Amino acid sequence: MVRLGIKVQYRSCGRIGDMLKEVKAISIMLVVQFIFAGMYILFKLTVDDGTNLRILVAYRLSFATISMLPLALIFQRDKRPEFTWRLLFLAFLSGMLGAAIPNFLYLPGLALTSATFSTAASILGPLITLVLSVAFRIETLRLGTNEGRAKLVGTLFGAGGALVFVFYKGVEIHIWSTHVDLLKNSNAGQSSGQATENHHISIPGVLMVFGCNVSFSLWLILQAKIGDQLGGSYWNVSLMNAMGSLVCMIVALCSERNWKQWRLGWNISLLATVYSGVVVSGMVIPLIAWCIKTKGPLYVTMFSPIRLVIVALAGSFALEETLHLGSIIGAMIMVGGVYLVIWCKMKEAKSASATLDHIETNKNIKEVNLGNLSAINNRDDP
Repeated sequence: MVRLGIKVQYRSCGRIGDMLKEVKAISIMLVVQFIFAGMYILFKLTVDDGTNLRILVAYRLSFATISMLPLALIFQRDKRPEFTWRLLFLAFLSGMLGAAIPNFLYLPGLALTSATFSTAASILGPLITLVLSVAFRIETLRLGTNEGRAKLVGTLFGAGGALVFVFYKGVEIHIWSTHVDLLKNSNAGQSSGQATENHHISIPGVLMVFGCNVSFSLWLILQAKIGDQLGGSYWNVSLMNAMGSLVCMIVALCSERNWKQWRLGWNISLLATVYSGVVVSGMVIPLIAWCIKTKGPLYVTMFSPIRLVIVALAGSFALEETLHLGSIIGAMIMVGGVYLVIWCKMKEAKSASATLDHIETNKNIKEVNLGNLSAINNRDDP
């Protein structure tokens, strides 16, 4: 009986640990969305400034590698993977899907469409990840259960809210009037303002942005499959960025022979490169990798609608972008979808924990009964 009491107390502590882990995962993903939103604003300013995007990507991933490799050597020396040809192939695959291809596709797609569309298109990530996760048998829908239906409906809500956000305008909503427009202060001058007012969404740009989302979803699936084989989180990110920067550097050198374009001045391009390389690719990706390992790839992508809301508010504050009623309605639908999927994941985790507790309890009861039976037999023996 004492042993059973200890087991019950242990399970209670386990539930508290699971709750704390859930709060930690939600807090990390919210912070990640703010950091990504800042990167998108800087990228918008950089694209309008006329920076060579291939060079920007090569520098970004190089800075990420330089900043992360010392951390891996210092804090995760015991988790250093054994460098084999298989490891290099997995690192190359991770670098292509998680670093090189998304960066090569997103920035030109941003230039050929608009900041709002490029950010809103990332909301399709949960739907793409769900389809790929089901195809690779990482996630299960189980449409016969409430959790399975909620997972599907929440994912569709996220995509549907993004469509409402982009295509339905409605009345204008003026939250504040700061008279701050960073685009007017960029080197592009009035031409960037005209481009912002008269932008059009081109088919190549749409395909590039969509391809970026598919590549990132495939990277999430890959992380769920082979993330542990690349060492600790710091080693994982270091190898990914190193391979990605190698590929991007080769492409940039082949496409741009004018060495003046490779000079980094004290401008918005340097800020965007350092921020996206050191902060985003270097520090944020390990947090995402931890959340993938703990909660799964679909859980990570379902927070992307919040990023769109943050970008819209930041754009209205610093870029003089006008908010509309459709933006508010779409944001509410997307956030509702996020909470629905989070509820689904928590219910699934609770059900799995209850099943394990039931199995363990039955096992302990059998052990106690067998122990009592053995004691009775020993007592009856002469």
